Amino acid sequence: MQLFLAPECLPFAIASVMLIVLTAIEMLCLLLGFSLSETIDKAWAGDHGGMAGLMSWLNIGGVPLLVLLMLGLGLFAISGFVIQAVAASLWSPLPAAVAAIPAAVLTVPTMRMSSRWVARIVPRDESYAVETTEFIGRSGEVTVGPLDQGLPGRVRLKDQHGNWHILRARAARNEAPIPIGAQVLLVDHVSNVFIAISAPSDLLTPPNP
Repeated sequence: MQLFLAPECLPFAIASVMLIVLTAIEMLCLLLGFSLSETIDKAWAGDHGGMAGLMSWLNIGGVPLLVLLMLGLGLFAISGFVIQAVAASLWSPLPAAVAAIPAAVLTVPTMRMSSRWVARIVPRDESYAVETTEFIGRSGEVTVGPLDQGLPGRVRLKDQHGNWHILRARAARNEAPIPIGAQVLLVDHVSNVFIAISAPSDLLTPPNP
């Protein structure tokens, strides 16, 4: 804690606090049936010149932009605290501006490498390469819920290519609330939200690992 509050660790402490705040906001948004990550990705979509090339190199297509930002903040903070801890053990902590330079240099390639691993475990929200109508008629598992006629929850499923997606969904009219972990069938799509019903017994499958 003493190192965290030290003036020479201020940039890394700020990065840590930003990471915690972003994580809390995203979790709150998911509970409300809204994805901050999805909104940022859609706002970013388009041609950004040289910046687009850098973001592509960092694997922006493999993980959501918000996840990449959070990953960068975390790696920058960890690198900075490690550098300052080593410097303190050898002689004395470096000035904050000096320590931030090697921390940033270490963060960029580490973030690119780490994003490849994160992409394997963090499913993307709706893929723009898959038509919305292709999800209708597919079954999935409720991950944020329960699903009712109020705020949308989340359903996790695979597309025809075997890619995972997390979609906003609510229960169909007159459908009883559908709990987290239940299998559902997507039957319609209204105003960017999928309509789900409890999956018929012949469509139920064992939970995916």
